[in-house]
Amino acid sequence: METAVANHQPAKVWGGGNEPLNASYGKMMMWFFILSDALTFSAFLVSYGFSRFKFIEIWPIADQVFTHVPFFHGNYPMYYVAFMTFVLIMSSVTMVLAVDAGHHMRKSKVALYMLLTIIGGAIFVGSQAWEWATFIKGEYGAVETKGGRILQFVDAETGHQIALHDFVEASETERTQHLNKNGVWFEEEGALPNYTVADVQAGLAAHENVLVRTETINEEGEKTILDRTGSIEALANGIHVVEGANLIRNEYGHRLFADFFFFITGFHGFHVFSGVMINVIIFFNVLLGTYEKRKHYEMVEKVGLYWHFVDLVWVFVFTFFYLV
Repeated sequence: METAVANHQPAKVWGGGNEPLNASYGKMMMWFFILSDALTFSAFLVSYGFSRFKFIEIWPIADQVFTHVPFFHGNYPMYYVAFMTFVLIMSSVTMVLAVDAGHHMRKSKVALYMLLTIIGGAIFVGSQAWEWATFIKGEYGAVETKGGRILQFVDAETGHQIALHDFVEASETERTQHLNKNGVWFEEEGALPNYTVADVQAGLAAHENVLVRTETINEEGEKTILDRTGSIEALANGIHVVEGANLIRNEYGHRLFADFFFFITGFHGFHVFSGVMINVIIFFNVLLGTYEKRKHYEMVEKVGLYWHFVDLVWVFVFTFFYLV
């Protein structure tokens, strides 16, 4: 009876040593890093959520911001961001296949799937760089008022946003950009916009089919479009023409939107870029037979943990920043 009871005693999960829970030191350290980085990203997303819901009535609508696709002109809301997400998720699948091939000591398959993972990550990083460039450059332009609100312009018949160059003509008055070299009393400034506020006001007055769209979201969940009288009155308070986006102001709406966009997507993009570089190193080690000599592909598994983490983080960024 005593023997039977002793046989059913639970075995110890970890009795000390260098491999807690049967995980190597390297994998444990990778998990610690992932945990700490997950807390960092969580803090960023919580801050974004707090700011968004604090200014929910004037926050930019993602479907009206991310409407661009390379080599195509038109309004394609969220199409390219969805493509980027698909590519990154598929790169996570190829990474799983690489790890599985490593468990079976299949060098050629590990190299193939690692290469596909690198290509997917490079496409994502390049796409994010293109998205940044498009976001910074802008397409439509807007006017900032004295209160810091952004006024955009739409076609009265279709309700679609139109660019400043569609109805505004630049005045011939000479405008000088201030540079430090002009004297100690000048503070250097960025590139001047193509139009002045007076140019935009004149263009609005001359085109009856143009209306102003404000930042305020109405009951239908859309930005409020003013009538002709309200449009002219609102534009009378304009002080800056805004083209594109930066950390100070942006044509898409509230400045915090651009701040969070640059910070969160930039921080994640840095992680993906780092992952691609690490994957390249591991890929060449695979080709050189480094892990065949070690009799295991644990390094592929460790970098795979990191790659799955950055993929998972992007799912949360995509959900909270672009979809919600």
